Amino acid sequence: MSNLWSPRVHELKPYVPGEQPKMARLVKLNTNEHPMPPSPKVVAAITQAATDSLQLYPDPESTELRQTLADYYQLSIDEVFVGNGSDEVLAHAFQAFFQQDKPLLFPDISYSFYPVYCGLYQVTPKQVPLDENLAIHLQDYEQANGGIIFPNPNAPTGQLLPLEAIEKLLQKNTQSVVLVDEAYIDFGGESAAKLVPKYPNLLVVQTLSKSRSLAGLRVGFALGQQHLIDALVRVKDSFNSYPLDRLAQAGAKAAFEDEAYFQVGRTAIIKERERLTQALIELGFNVLPSAANFVFASHKTQAAEALALGLREQGIIVRHFKQPEKIANYLRITVGTSEQTDALLAGLQSLL
Repeated sequence: MSNLWSPRVHELKPYVPGEQPKMARLVKLNTNEHPMPPSPKVVAAITQAATDSLQLYPDPESTELRQTLADYYQLSIDEVFVGNGSDEVLAHAFQAFFQQDKPLLFPDISYSFYPVYCGLYQVTPKQVPLDENLAIHLQDYEQANGGIIFPNPNAPTGQLLPLEAIEKLLQKNTQSVVLVDEAYIDFGGESAAKLVPKYPNLLVVQTLSKSRSLAGLRVGFALGQQHLIDALVRVKDSFNSYPLDRLAQAGAKAAFEDEAYFQVGRTAIIKERERLTQALIELGFNVLPSAANFVFASHKTQAAEALALGLREQGIIVRHFKQPEKIANYLRITVGTSEQTDALLAGLQSLL
């Protein structure tokens, strides 16, 4: 009955999320989830919230959570916006800032939700090619645009841009919003949040799904000067005034209050990433320098698709992107526990 659809729905090309297989005894290294559970303080806060007042609506402004985030990043509460995962925050940003006469610039190999949002919100895209080493060069973005968005570190490559390069772009690109998507920044980079007070067109978006072990809770946030946050609030309140329930607000607040647990988790990922990278190199892989909780690797003689299928037969799931062709021979491998790394390496050794 697709004849009942609105005409534009036929034209949409939806985002395809990472597979969530229902296999038993699975080594799941395909969706960049944190291998550690969330902080016990998060679980306690969610449990308490679940017993207090679920019969009441949550705070539509998420005041306590936003104040916690503002304190953490040394901003004011009016410079913080929260949403149902960073994907929702990004969606609101596309509506609030990027429906312009000029095109939105983003990397040609990047987070694949960007072109999806362009189709949904009728934003004109212009993809900027990565170089031969799959790196972003921000000087390539010094051209006419209605906005700029890029992840840092980039996904799926994991490569990091230094904060100095981002600031140079902000100094030159002053008439449109520059959105830095920092889903993986905690695993090896320096957040652009410190630049927010200085640049009125900078919006920084982060998530609690990765470094805070809360992919199942769906909490994301944006940091920017008040006029940008006001625009996001106008879009949110025209769509859903209550994007974060009581459990999400309580759990997210507790996650940012338990700094010690966060540091233990991120340090463990960084250490295991280094071990995984070195082991893959010894197995004949070229591995891009990663500042994320995953690595992007291409074997010198073996096809990535064949390796992904061979690993799957052993119950080990990694991510393989058939398109674009430029990355068709790469595997994106989540950094897991040491036991998961051992299983992956053993599986690769049997295939190679």
